[in-house]
Amino acid sequence: MGERDRIMGEKDRVMGEKDRIDVLEFLKKTNNKEVLEGVVGIKVKSKIFDLHTPIPIEFTEKVDPTSFEIIYINSPDGLDMMRHSCAHALAQAVKRLFPEVKLYVGPTTEIGFFYDFYKPGGFTEEDLRRIKDEMVKIKAERLKIRRFEMNKEDAIKYYAERGEDLKVEILKGISDERVSFYEQGEFVDLCRGPHVADTGMLGAFELIGTSAVHFKDEKFPSLTRIYGVAFHSDEDLRNYFRVQEELKKRDHRKLGRELELFLIDDDNIGAGLVIWLPKGAIVRRLIEDFWIELHQKRGYQLVYTPHIAKVNLWETSGHLQLYRKFMFPSMEWKDEGEGKKILSDDFEKEMGHYEKVRYQLKPMNCPFHIVIFKSKTRSYRELPLRFCEFGTVYRYEKAGVLHGLLRVRGFTQDDAHIFLRPDQIEDEVSDVLDLVKKVISVFGFSEYYVYLSTRPDEKAGTDEEWNYAEESLRKALERNKIKYEIDPGEGVFYGPKIDIKVKDILGRVWQCSTIQLDFNLPRKFSAFYIDKDNRQKQVYIIHRAIFGSIERFLGILIEHTGGNFPTWLAPVQVAVLSVQDKSNDYAEFVYSVMKELGLRVEIDLNTGERLSKRIREFEVQKVPLMVVLGEREKEEKTVTIREKMKKEIKTLKIEEGIKYILDICKRDSGE
Repeated sequence: MGERDRIMGEKDRVMGEKDRIDVLEFLKKTNNKEVLEGVVGIKVKSKIFDLHTPIPIEFTEKVDPTSFEIIYINSPDGLDMMRHSCAHALAQAVKRLFPEVKLYVGPTTEIGFFYDFYKPGGFTEEDLRRIKDEMVKIKAERLKIRRFEMNKEDAIKYYAERGEDLKVEILKGISDERVSFYEQGEFVDLCRGPHVADTGMLGAFELIGTSAVHFKDEKFPSLTRIYGVAFHSDEDLRNYFRVQEELKKRDHRKLGRELELFLIDDDNIGAGLVIWLPKGAIVRRLIEDFWIELHQKRGYQLVYTPHIAKVNLWETSGHLQLYRKFMFPSMEWKDEGEGKKILSDDFEKEMGHYEKVRYQLKPMNCPFHIVIFKSKTRSYRELPLRFCEFGTVYRYEKAGVLHGLLRVRGFTQDDAHIFLRPDQIEDEVSDVLDLVKKVISVFGFSEYYVYLSTRPDEKAGTDEEWNYAEESLRKALERNKIKYEIDPGEGVFYGPKIDIKVKDILGRVWQCSTIQLDFNLPRKFSAFYIDKDNRQKQVYIIHRAIFGSIERFLGILIEHTGGNFPTWLAPVQVAVLSVQDKSNDYAEFVYSVMKELGLRVEIDLNTGERLSKRIREFEVQKVPLMVVLGEREKEEKTVTIREKMKKEIKTLKIEEGIKYILDICKRDSGE
């Protein structure tokens, strides 16, 4: 008799079975011929039923046979279910080896799973090895996984008798009268599921470390979290660790220091605030110049807006009400009645600070662009009106989530706002999609995924507006022959959107470009245009960014390229090296010619060090081209060119060589 039978009666176990149907039985009733080995559940809309979870009969009667998806173990949902079962196997292994340990929770992550335990002193590396070995045994035992339910009060009594205080606390916070458990062998855990059929389906897994976490808050005892990764196969697991090793080499924070691109100084400047060093500033400026040139060709008008604005701007836009937790506190002069003043009376009088106004660092650029639009009466003939800006914004992110350039507090968006009529939506979105494809391809991103997010339950605007807007976005995607997925209900309350996520060389997917339609903000600011019938009409806005932010995009790009930027973007494109003292003057001549032609070039005259060492130093700095000049090159008026990425050496006449280098360094914008 299993643990389940010891803690519940036969009556409880079969309660309600006549009102519910097993998943496999449901699949047979639908006459689905695709039911094969490896099925672990079904998905109806966003709800997953594993093979252990009965489906309410009345629910299945409303389900069209074509409206659900069969989940196989080798699918993404199947992988997530397997990882959840790995978390239970981890807890089972820990309880076998350390019966005194108390259990908390064990969810999945994007790459695996974790479980939290109360064990004074935590777990050692040797403990983790033993736990992993026990998990391997549990997998080999192919324990059948079963689900059952209990009344909440019985569940509390069950855990209280076993001294599982953390589980009791979880149950006290659950409002349901009945709760579900999953059992495998001797192990039982409070869980909503879903899980795979048995422990033999656990796949390939590894335990990768521990950390301290707090139960509820810091007033409670510290728990130990054990992390694991899990994949379908041993090959996938090996590939994960290979990627992790590659990530260490490509980490943009490490390369940012080594290549002297940027600096983040928490002590003197502040966490999440980026200082661009000379080489990084060159890269950033090149990207900005490329972006501006491309946008001006497409009819965008460049604008610049302040870093702060009066608080009432953010009250009108709604940011102060809806976005306050991500905004820095306002700057204000306090009156005597409100407490201590920020500045002394003498200083205020000397400097003339008599204006009692509250200012706010901007978290967004869009309200400024609307103010520009409203600065004069606009005719329908002016639309679409496209404003673009590299606008620096400030958002308060918690210290724990800051991560190099990828998550910062001050960053510069490549922002654009298109003011337009409803009938112009499809054409404008189509043009933006074409622009996005051109831009990301220039930086070496050939794979990307596109998602169309549709209306949420709570939304601004009418159903008619949403229908028209969503259809316009669909048509624009189809006109550009772009494959996309519908992300139902994930649009922002003020309009549908298109998200474009790029895939990097390591297979990671990054959210970059967003095209967001907005009915709401123009209404808040009463932004109108005069139509051909001489009547005021509500303007629509497309919020649009391609990089998302310069900081984050450069962090992604550094890791994607490993710091080996495209030659047109490299802070130093060419290094000129003199082999001997006798060739120093020729090296200086070649250097000056290249400099005059606009190449970013450095010179390294002979100092007595080995040439191989000097070449290696430039390779470490990721300089893509080197020109090595000795006595022979001087006599024959040639240049010997080393291309880092091709590992080739060419010797050409000086005119041909410089032209060859200029061609390599030329940017191809695709326009």
